[in-house]
Amino acid sequence: MSHRISHLKDLDYSVVQQCMHCGLCLPACPTYEATKVERHSPRGRISLMRAIADGDLEPTKMFAEEMYFCLGCLACMTACPAGVNYAELFEHARAEVEAAGVLKSARRNLVRGFAIRGLFMSQNRLELAGRALRLYQQLGFQRLLRKSGVLKLLPKRMRELEAITPDIQPAFSAELIAPVTPAMGRKKYRVALLIGCAQDLIFSDVNRDTAEVLARNGCEVITPPEQLCCGSLHAHNGEWELAQRLARKQIDQFPPDQFDAIISNAGGCGSHLKHYGKLLATDERYLDKAKAWDKKVKDIHEWLVEIGMTPPTAAVPKQTVTYHESCHLAHGQKITSQPRRVLQSIPNLELVELPESNWCCGSAGIYNLIQPEMATALLERKLKHIRSTGAATVATANPGCLLQLINGAKQQELSLRIAHPITLLAEAYRKA
Repeated sequence: MSHRISHLKDLDYSVVQQCMHCGLCLPACPTYEATKVERHSPRGRISLMRAIADGDLEPTKMFAEEMYFCLGCLACMTACPAGVNYAELFEHARAEVEAAGVLKSARRNLVRGFAIRGLFMSQNRLELAGRALRLYQQLGFQRLLRKSGVLKLLPKRMRELEAITPDIQPAFSAELIAPVTPAMGRKKYRVALLIGCAQDLIFSDVNRDTAEVLARNGCEVITPPEQLCCGSLHAHNGEWELAQRLARKQIDQFPPDQFDAIISNAGGCGSHLKHYGKLLATDERYLDKAKAWDKKVKDIHEWLVEIGMTPPTAAVPKQTVTYHESCHLAHGQKITSQPRRVLQSIPNLELVELPESNWCCGSAGIYNLIQPEMATALLERKLKHIRSTGAATVATANPGCLLQLINGAKQQELSLRIAHPITLLAEAYRKA
């Protein structure tokens, strides 16, 4: 492979060589903890990346499979005393894999072409797919198919995928949120609200709650009905140029100098959105705008705490809640106390700490689709800890985590409510 298209060889070498092999990341890494295999650890993976950067190793199928066995949860970044930027290494390593083409197959090319390069590059295509799936569910075809026994004829993996098909919302974000939501009371801030891609189809109610909460805290909320994917899915799956294309479109749609903040309510998306400067580092036209963008992007909990949110005052029924931390919110954005402060502001809400609250639930973007065994093991571990809290509600701030826990609770027949912290806050406000 030529040097020209090598993401790891072209990467700033100081990023590649920063790891000092101390091993403090090992206990924090879910895949290493489960296997005790060195190459399944951050240290082992970085050694492989550095070997490619040094020209001692060519990207192989083994290297590629290792990069996709990594969750990308970034727990190693929290544990690392040297401040290794594993997020940057991880994305460039997967881009290296895709550039080398060592995992290419007709089936894989078809799936990636349809989903990553097709659906998630166009809101219209994504909404069309969502409307079709919603119709299939609302007309009862899904329920009929499941009861008919026909699914038993499918391969095991196909049956597992069908079982975790998400419920599509009755209305998407543009039907729930006006393009401009005025502030309730005195206007203090003008903010943009990013509605996401999968979030818009599966959790549009969370977007509605976010807009309402922002308005109740003095924000005029700008929510254009036509928005694109932030590019997180593409960057995390080696589609570097597509991620750059989507970043430019986001910056064009939401010029950072026109807003006090650009709000994300999805932990994984927010982590990616705050690093457009790195993504567009070689783009002279967009670099300055990308750096300004990075400063304006705020997680919803981060923003509410920063501006001094107004706590709900109405009496609400007592509820016991535990909080699962989205990996990219906790390890990527370093936002841990703010969601807890939001939850603790709700009257009569008892927050019970979750053991291993920042341990990955196994969702990790599309990890539960491509690595089902490890994802299931992590989900079972998470649910065991959730059961130990005795909480009736689990709060978490990422659509992937929400969906993973909803499916897990359903499979284990647990009577649990899984909700975004902002939904719980919005409900408390409405009681007033």
